[in-house]
Amino acid sequence: MPEPADASSTTSAETAWFTDVVREHSTALVRYFARRGPRQDAEDLAAEVFATAWRRRADVPREAVLPWLYRTAGFTLANGRRKHVDLPVDEVPETGSVRIEHDPELSALFDAELRGALESVGERDRRILLLHAWEGLDGQELAEVLGISRSGADAALSRARKRLREAWGERLSF
Repeated sequence: MPEPADASSTTSAETAWFTDVVREHSTALVRYFARRGPRQDAEDLAAEVFATAWRRRADVPREAVLPWLYRTAGFTLANGRRKHVDLPVDEVPETGSVRIEHDPELSALFDAELRGALESVGERDRRILLLHAWEGLDGQELAEVLGISRSGADAALSRARKRLREAWGERLSF
């Protein structure tokens, strides 16, 4: 954990809060990054977000820690993309689950079509859809991550879903 400029200003309550935050949200952050780029970078990127949370601990809303972490993770990912090669959206399924029952070949085709549809919507729509589908955010949490109002987040999610449905319909070939 990074030390602030004046280590004596750190209270045991702050340290305990931060320890709880890391314990509670580290898996979610690592999964967030693993779904969006090279899996070998996920833990390092999550650590970078936690370092930022520690440095800015006074700014982290205690009632909405995870949305704040996701928002910071989005900025961290964007910074990483600017510094390095593109970090493409990785596989859609977190595990090798077969969605088209008993037909792995059809399932692989389905996954490829879905990835293609996701890639064809805009960056913002893709981010909203993935925050909703993979991270389970909607409503106020989604609004906080996006930095917009609750109604704005609901509308953005609705528009992103519509664009994905349209892209999916155009791509579905089987």
